[in-house]
Amino acid sequence: MRKLVSLTLIHAVLLVGAAFTLLPFVWMLATSVKPPDEIFTATLRLWPQRFAAVENYRLALTSAPLLRFALNGLIVCAGILTVQLLVAIPCAYALAKLRFPGRNTLFVLTLLALAIPVQVPALPLYIALAKLELLNTYFSMMMPFFLSVFAIFLLRQFFKGFPDDIIQAARLDGMSEFEIVWRIVAPSAWPAIAAFAVFSFVAHWNDLYWPLIVISDAKLAPPPLGMMFFADAETGSNYGALTAAATILTAPLVIAFLFARRQFIAGITMTGVK
Repeated sequence: MRKLVSLTLIHAVLLVGAAFTLLPFVWMLATSVKPPDEIFTATLRLWPQRFAAVENYRLALTSAPLLRFALNGLIVCAGILTVQLLVAIPCAYALAKLRFPGRNTLFVLTLLALAIPVQVPALPLYIALAKLELLNTYFSMMMPFFLSVFAIFLLRQFFKGFPDDIIQAARLDGMSEFEIVWRIVAPSAWPAIAAFAVFSFVAHWNDLYWPLIVISDAKLAPPPLGMMFFADAETGSNYGALTAAATILTAPLVIAFLFARRQFIAGITMTGVK
């Protein structure tokens, strides 16, 4: 009986937390199918009396190039993630498995770099991109995030648990360290890679600060900046269409997480990151 009560309390707390987490998304979906006169009524009603989903979503898709914004976000996030993994995997392997002077010092510096926000190097990065005439490009949105110290830390924790005997056997077979990293160690790290991919995609899909600085062309706008252009076009009056646009731009993240949720959970638990 005591175990049943404790499990009931634990699940009740989890359900309350899940409800608070999902409530904004549920409210966004409900608002996206409401007509304008029902959004700001005095009565709090989740279910609309008259569905206006077709009108809201048609207006959202025709008033601004939302699909273009989503494509821009996909290009930026995929480019950032690709370079991050190409850089982080060898660095994490070196910190986890190679013996060299200063390895512990480099790891401490990696941990300290986690405390540096993106706003700190924003000004010199902007000046450098302006000097090179690279503003208003996909590269300008991606370049500051090519090096991810969080990816190095996460993958290093995973690689620490990789058996040394397998690496030693590969060395005896004549494989180079480069081949060991990409042909043996990296393929075993898919759970950690999937976990980091979710973090990276969510962070850069929702990033507004840096694109707002370097992008002024609406054709290159990622989803958050595109929503600002859409809000300007709508003058903030039609919140049904605005939440419909937010639903369209949020859907790819939700779908991607549903497909990768098992690998995400496995990656987090196997790396020991809490």
